[in-house]
Amino acid sequence: MSITANWSYPTLVKMGAGRIKELADHCKSLGMKKPLLVTDRGLSTMPITSQALDILEAGGLGRAIFADVDPNPNEKNLEAGVKAFKDGGHDGVVAFGGGSGLDLGKCVAFMAGQTRPVWDFEDVGDWWTRASVEGIAPIVAVPTTAGTGSEVGRASVITNSVTETKKIIFHPKFLPGVTICDPELTVGMPKHITAGTGMDAFAHCLEAYSSPFYHPMSQGIALEGMRLVKEYLPRAYKDGTDIEARTHMMSAAAMGAVAFQKGLGAIHSLSHPVGAIYHTHHGTTNAVVMPPVLRFNRPAIEDRIAAAAAYLGIAGGFNGFYDFVLGLREELGIPDKLAALGVKTDRIDEMSVMAVADPSTGGNPVELTVEAAKKLFLESI
Repeated sequence: MSITANWSYPTLVKMGAGRIKELADHCKSLGMKKPLLVTDRGLSTMPITSQALDILEAGGLGRAIFADVDPNPNEKNLEAGVKAFKDGGHDGVVAFGGGSGLDLGKCVAFMAGQTRPVWDFEDVGDWWTRASVEGIAPIVAVPTTAGTGSEVGRASVITNSVTETKKIIFHPKFLPGVTICDPELTVGMPKHITAGTGMDAFAHCLEAYSSPFYHPMSQGIALEGMRLVKEYLPRAYKDGTDIEARTHMMSAAAMGAVAFQKGLGAIHSLSHPVGAIYHTHHGTTNAVVMPPVLRFNRPAIEDRIAAAAAYLGIAGGFNGFYDFVLGLREELGIPDKLAALGVKTDRIDEMSVMAVADPSTGGNPVELTVEAAKKLFLESI
């Protein structure tokens, strides 16, 4: 079954197989004449990246790429990207790849117009109003994984390499003008990346759904996002060429990022310091800490999760949902403990303080204290 759709919520989304062919046209629609394609090192030599550059070149938009991007992008990558953007006389960004390429590409477009350091725009209060909007370059986002949902987000996660902390940089103009979701670009994803990114999308939906804040639109989107992951992630994992499953997973990823306007929670609070210190895969880390956090939050979310379980066709209320999560992780080859990802117990005190300070913590349905975080890290590692 072929799925094609055009959405303008939360931005213009071009969903469907083969739609990467429209890349040059969408760049032109945003006024770009000389875009810079920003991606990560791993993707820079892949055929899908060459294809995107071919399309830009054929459209008369040049062939420029910046790929000096770490798996957890930091301010040094950002500085180099902004320099490449300015030195090349570029007027827009094609943010291409998984979370790291998308986040850095968006941040390059944003910082090209700023004189203040990037940390001045952290997602704190109204810090975003400090930005000068004149020089922010337009963005076309092209995800090549189905996880972070950064292609429809108003923020980027940038690691401060000095303090080893992940910072969320926010501005409404981070939202790409056009997003191309072409499931054919995700076909070559290795199985473990399909699993990790898919569980990231699930974590976004689960935490947004569980967050106590009022946002019924996000709540509904989160619920349907969880259903899509339940139905289609095992299929995409089993057969990477299943375009229908890949399409639905791209939808679920975008839905997760739209939904978490309602808030995230302790899954992300624990995952961020682990990723910053041990450079683990973000989505896989989320999947490992998910069961302990579900147990921790149970007093506040039991009824809500039971309602979700009923919608997802899972019997047994909260317990049934919890068992489903364990079974899904096992089916996807996700390890049970963080030790399998190289995480040790010697920095738990430090990570617990970082977890409580993380911006995601405010959306957790049960208050996360430093002591609680220590206990959760011990259970997870």
